[in-house]
Amino acid sequence: MKYNNRSKAVLLLKDGTIFYGKSIGIEGITFGEVAFNTGTTGYQEIFTDPSYFGQIMVTTNAHIGNYGVNDKEVESDSVKISGLVCKNFSFNYSRVDASESLFDYLSKQNLIVISDVDTRALVSYIRDNGAMNAVICTDGTPIEELKERLAHVPDMNGLELASKVSTKEPYFFGEETAKYKISALDLGIKTNILRNLAKRDCYIKVFPYNASFVDLKAFNPDGYFLSNGPGDPEPLETAQEVAKQILNENKPLFGICLGHQIIGLANGISTYKMFNGHRGINHPVKNVITGKGEITSQNHGFAIVREELDKHPDFELTHEHLNDGTVAGMRMKSKNCFSVQYHPEASPGPHDSSYLFDQFIENIKTAGN
Repeated sequence: MKYNNRSKAVLLLKDGTIFYGKSIGIEGITFGEVAFNTGTTGYQEIFTDPSYFGQIMVTTNAHIGNYGVNDKEVESDSVKISGLVCKNFSFNYSRVDASESLFDYLSKQNLIVISDVDTRALVSYIRDNGAMNAVICTDGTPIEELKERLAHVPDMNGLELASKVSTKEPYFFGEETAKYKISALDLGIKTNILRNLAKRDCYIKVFPYNASFVDLKAFNPDGYFLSNGPGDPEPLETAQEVAKQILNENKPLFGICLGHQIIGLANGISTYKMFNGHRGINHPVKNVITGKGEITSQNHGFAIVREELDKHPDFELTHEHLNDGTVAGMRMKSKNCFSVQYHPEASPGPHDSSYLFDQFIENIKTAGN
């Protein structure tokens, strides 16, 4: 391939707005909800995060691909984003422990990419007009045909996507001789979450998104975990029922992101689709219990309705997003349950939020006494 002779490409938004750029050499068409991430590093982790399934990712960092990829720095077994929009795509890379270039990595998975886009203008447009469906085209398909096809792409609001990324069969992670056993419901779980639990002497059995409480309970776990994942939480009625039954037995329960939203819904607290969502590794959160601040990694397009949380007699706010006051964490007063709307397994702070895994273990210890 000749890097200096790349074909024209377009990004078409649902409202008809068009941004022009160049193909990196992978031809085709891809659809998804366009969203942006403000992280300056970690593009490989972003691309393989199951929570991004169904989304076209716009990276605000000007250079993507400059440090290649490493086989160990993945959050799942494949790229999960629908497409990539960036300013400068680096075909060459410089990094001692890189295994290959980003171009080779994405080519193997046939990910459609448009580069040389004015991403500052695009992000500004999304901030003003909200996240919306879009299409990337690198094969020359006429705009009118793209518009017609894009009109039939379902909206993210009401869309169940956990089934698209969850494991099909249960599997184990960690050492079988570990002190604690955890049943984890996989709604799109990130590998680094499992690493953090295993590092704290946990042996985890990971279950499909539609597993029943009976399935999870049969492992005889010391605690339960509800994972992150993509899409709207409201259609996940089985997961909500699982959360209710875990809470009825008052077993230690920890939820992250989509799992956090499931816990809210299971207790009659509504969720809503955000105008833009929170995606990046620089989101400021205040722990209202300790008064300490945390720099967090976030990736969500839905959130808990704070007014309903504040009125709920059995819940209290534990963490607040300092940019907009949205719910970043909560806990139950009468149950051994807490959850957060960000990723403590990520390390942007660099380890501001890792204590949450320790808190989960402490809850397990307390429950066992």
